[in-house]
Amino acid sequence: MAGYNVIVVGASGAVGQEILQVLEERNFPVGELKLCATARSAGKEMLFKGKTYIVEETTPESFDGMEIALFAGGAASTEFGPLAAEKGVVVIDNSSHFRLDPQVPLVVPEVNPEDVKAHKGIIANPNCSTIIMVVPLKAIYDAAGIKRVVVSTYQAVSGAGAEGIAELTEHTRAALDGGEVVPSKFQYQIAFNLIPHIDVFQEMDYTKEEWKMVKETRKILHDDNMAITATTVRVPVYRSHSESINIETVRKVTANEAKKILEDFPGVIVQDSPADKVYPMPLYTSGNDEVFVGRIREDNSLDKGLNMWVVADQLRKGAATNAVQIAELVIKYGCLLKK
Repeated sequence: MAGYNVIVVGASGAVGQEILQVLEERNFPVGELKLCATARSAGKEMLFKGKTYIVEETTPESFDGMEIALFAGGAASTEFGPLAAEKGVVVIDNSSHFRLDPQVPLVVPEVNPEDVKAHKGIIANPNCSTIIMVVPLKAIYDAAGIKRVVVSTYQAVSGAGAEGIAELTEHTRAALDGGEVVPSKFQYQIAFNLIPHIDVFQEMDYTKEEWKMVKETRKILHDDNMAITATTVRVPVYRSHSESINIETVRKVTANEAKKILEDFPGVIVQDSPADKVYPMPLYTSGNDEVFVGRIREDNSLDKGLNMWVVADQLRKGAATNAVQIAELVIKYGCLLKK
């Protein structure tokens, strides 16, 4: 098999670079590869499987002859996503633009892979925090049902892109050296601080990031009645998001049963031994594709409640890896667009 013609839009950004790395690591069957980005990034050289590629400016013609388009997110999705689909290219999109469109599947391969088959040209990659949460939720949901979820996130600065990474470094140096700290990407100094504000504030004073977790989770699990509330927080960590999740189940689940359920679920690694101080942490989950779960315990205040601590690399499983897994499903199910 010669492979499939793949275009990566936003290739030079943090997620785009991760997509290329994941494509190579998973030995995705790439035939022709095209790397595109904004005019500002055009001309940049990037490597894939030892070969040098030149980043091109994204134009309508960029999608001619392509079969799969992996969009790393941003304004390009809105401008070029529908156009690419019209040209017979299956679009897998990392932006938030199409996620809640009822005509667009929102997919986490471990959770709702069959939804890929219903695509009409565009498949949405969920928000990174949603992906990280919904993988362990699905395991519990299938085993015991879920009535309510309360989640608080601790989100790394790389979730805000390369600028977020740079700003944490700059703020840390300035704070340690006694220099002036100038916020740019974030609302306040991020070094040695927590900011309980990600994206814009919307109805009921919840942020857009918080509403994403509510609405996207319901769509992925096909359960509009699930009660979900979220608080999302930016923390001075470079990579990997962490989440404290409280679940009220329909059927009572013990901590030991929950551990077994999660251990048997694809894409989950349980790290849970309090006596040995074993639990997931962002420093040690970075660069991995799995969702790590620990601190699994019964809620002392609720008969059918569980608490868990969940950590995953949001640039990998929360973005790039999930997108490539979706592309693999498109091939597996034979649902490329007919030309």
